[in-house]
Amino acid sequence: MLRKETWRVAIEALWSNKLRAFLTTLGVIIGSACIVLVVTVSVTGRQYVLGQIESIGANIVYARYDVNPDQAVVMSDEITVTDMNAVKAAIPSVVAVAGTRTLRTTVVTGSTTRNIALVGATEDFQTIRNLVVTNGRYLDAQDITARSKVCLITQDLADVDFANRDPIGQRVRVGEVGFTVVGVFKERVATFGLSEIQQYSVLIPFPLMRYFVGDDAMDLLYAQARMPEDVPALTNLVDQMLRTRHPSGNYIVLNLGGILDAARSVSTALTVVLLLVGLIALVVSGIGIMNIMLVTVTERTREIGIRKAIGARHKEILYQFLIEAILISGVGSVIGILIAVAIPVAVRPLLPGNLAVPVPVMSVVLAFIVACSTGLFFGYLPANKAARLQPTESLRYE
Repeated sequence: MLRKETWRVAIEALWSNKLRAFLTTLGVIIGSACIVLVVTVSVTGRQYVLGQIESIGANIVYARYDVNPDQAVVMSDEITVTDMNAVKAAIPSVVAVAGTRTLRTTVVTGSTTRNIALVGATEDFQTIRNLVVTNGRYLDAQDITARSKVCLITQDLADVDFANRDPIGQRVRVGEVGFTVVGVFKERVATFGLSEIQQYSVLIPFPLMRYFVGDDAMDLLYAQARMPEDVPALTNLVDQMLRTRHPSGNYIVLNLGGILDAARSVSTALTVVLLLVGLIALVVSGIGIMNIMLVTVTERTREIGIRKAIGARHKEILYQFLIEAILISGVGSVIGILIAVAIPVAVRPLLPGNLAVPVPVMSVVLAFIVACSTGLFFGYLPANKAARLQPTESLRYE
């Protein structure tokens, strides 16, 4: 009964000062909403950025021959198809390998001549680099073996040179060699010319690059690991194999791990900063709760004296004011959480089609616990002050 009475008195006290209670609760609403939104944006942004990086090529290791500008290229040290096949055969964790050779040249389509990047690629290049074939097909094993004069062109090149017709089956001329277009492709995630794929690129079977460059050397060797955790070991194995096969050569072997780690670090740092902003908002609201409660204690000194005079104990007065503080922070956190959950739902139609914004349960629990803890912590001082008031002094207070 005493506990019910304490709750009733606390609720009535808040209800009698609705505006003051609302303004105090507003700070908690903002703070708790900030925490939920910060965690949601952080998790969503982190997943989106990492997904974009991984879409360039999942679990890939890439190697290239490091040519010293002051020295001549040693033909025997260049990476070849034989090296590529050796990597696939000797390393169990490799599920696919590919190689490319790139040359800047021109393509003639009808009467139009355009500068392009001519890319010779092996069969698994599409799989490793996650290329999307939007029309037609990719190069198959027969194209590679038979050195078929077929090619794929980028979507951008198809849009400008074959704007009003189907490019599949059309003839283009690269240098002195004619090719039949069998496919149109694009990168799943644009690399903006930072990879071998440029805005205007023509993809041909790798053996045909000999017609243009005179040898079978590769610019880049790709190896795809079975699992993400295999990538660091695979990087070292590819490096060791190339140096064993070409003792005098110098090779650069890398993976996307460094970029992914950097993205994770930036995301984590941004999350911490934004969380601190949310926590500061909650601390400010907690200080507001404490100040309002202290003012309330002063205004209700006589009421406290009457309650003590008729038998209210120290613990009951303490609980009454703590309940008021917890109610303010608890209700504020619930309202803030509901607002924060509603915002991603409201903005969902405005986001790109493949971007989901799930609200992590962790953020909801964290916001609620932190907000209630803040109210409890900052509400204790005024509650304790109220509980320690002497009845005789309280009754004489004007």
